[in-house]
Amino acid sequence: MIAPPRRRLVGLLFVAPFAVVMVTFLVVPLAYSLWLSLHRTTLVQGEYFSGLENYVRAFTDPEFLTGVRRVALFGLVQIPVMLGLALAGALVLDVVASRLARAFRLTLFMPYAVPAVIGTLMWGFLYSPGFGVVRGVDLFTDNWIMLALGNIVTWQWTGYNMIVLYAALQGLPREVYEAAAVDGAGQWRVAWRVKVPMIGSALVLTTVFAIIGTLQFFTEVQTLRPIASKAISSGFTPNLYAYNMAFQYSEFEYSAAISFALGAVVFVGSYVFLFLTRRKGGPM
Repeated sequence: MIAPPRRRLVGLLFVAPFAVVMVTFLVVPLAYSLWLSLHRTTLVQGEYFSGLENYVRAFTDPEFLTGVRRVALFGLVQIPVMLGLALAGALVLDVVASRLARAFRLTLFMPYAVPAVIGTLMWGFLYSPGFGVVRGVDLFTDNWIMLALGNIVTWQWTGYNMIVLYAALQGLPREVYEAAAVDGAGQWRVAWRVKVPMIGSALVLTTVFAIIGTLQFFTEVQTLRPIASKAISSGFTPNLYAYNMAFQYSEFEYSAAISFALGAVVFVGSYVFLFLTRRKGGPM
């Protein structure tokens, strides 16, 4: 038997590699970014402590606020569509047990395995008005760009969320289904009245992750921007705006403040959703 003090030391040694990596690549960069966000650099004064000046500028910046509203409206449409498709697929897979179901599950999950940049480039070629599959419609315009981006995100993440919901369905007790069938409930009523309420925690989890991912929208818009520059501006999304402020205009302090301001928006949005779901249906 290992003595308690030595056992704690062994445990710390196992945790140490992860702690070093986390501090080096997460805690230190975040601390440095926070320090940057509280400073400003000008030609006259040089670098000086500005307090919350960058944050006041961020929350009064029309381009930043427009980007936040844009991704919020995008999420209000795209998230229900994506999770609705994922839930429908999970319910179908839970009923059908065959080799075809396994192939269907693997096929829907495959887009998640494709890197976002490669998937966006692939869809960019398909969207091309010259030789793409959609002829006569330029999807790289203000009227269509949100639909084009929504299709890419839905294609990429529906399968992932379907697997999460399907795993939750697999953990439900089958006796509940049998009792509902004895009471005369059909497949549709069992799915809607029994299965969906019982996987409420998984639905809340996937929705929270979808909200966070939507507010951090970056890879797809950055990849499509060179071929859709008229529709995708430098501040199209908050993350894209922060990126361009840092690497195009060299305003690193303001970019750091935008990033932390966006983090605050993500936290508030996720908390509000969790609060509303708990208030409506009780703790999940």
